[in-house]
This record gives sequence, C-alpha cells and structure tokens, in this order.
Amino acid sequence: MFISLTLNIQTMKKILTLIVLFVIANINAQEVEPTYEKAGDMVKATYYYQDGSIKEQGFFKDKKLTGQWVSYNQNGEKTMIANYDAGKKVGKWFAWNKNSLKEITYNNNKVISLKKWNEDTKLASNKE
Repeated sequence: MFISLTLNIQTMKKILTLIVLFVIANINAQEVEPTYEKAGDMVKATYYYQDGSIKEQGFFKDKKLTGQWVSYNQNGEKTMIANYDAGKKVGKWFAWNKNSLKEITYNNNKVISLKKWNEDTKLASNKE
C-alpha cells in the first residue's frame, strides 16, 4: 500500500509538472499582434516585442514597404533607420549598436556606399 501511494504521488507530480510546463509554453508563445492604421494613402504598421514594446514601425503603400522604417531594441533604443520606395531599398540607412554606427546608401536595392564609425573613430570639428 505504501509503494502504491508513493507511485501515485510521483505520477501526480509528473503530471502536474507537465501541465505547468504546457501552460508556461503557451503563455510565452503568445505574440503581440501588429497594428495597422490608415495614414492618407498609406498604412502605418507597428510590430511589437512580446513585452509590448515597439520592435519596428513604418509604412506600406500598395502592399509595398514605403518611406521610413525604424527598428528598436527592447529597451526602446533605435537600432535601424531604413528608407524604401515601392518596396525597394533607397537612400541613406543607419544601423547602430553600442559600439558602432553604419551608414549604408542604397539606390534601387543596390548598395552604393558603406561607411562605418566605431568608438575609436575621431571626428573632425570646426570648434576651437
């Protein structure tokens, strides 16, 4: 009888552990749905991290990426500014992290130039 009761308690613990893991997995799997709002002849799209903070924001026109798109890390700091024209990469893009800044210039989806600055880069100044 003692062995039977022990097995039942162990089985119940295993089942309870599986249920808890299943619930946690479902909670973590829930994604925050993007939002879309009309802005003139464009649609403003906002994508979110699971914690509800903004991940990326920009515009669509005729279902193509258009205008400026901005990406953020989970702390709300900008990590990328991108520009599109009818779904094609154009103009200056900026990508940065804690240690560097990149400026990428596009024309019709092709990289025209790339500049990179890091912590050691010296900047010229006209101030005395």
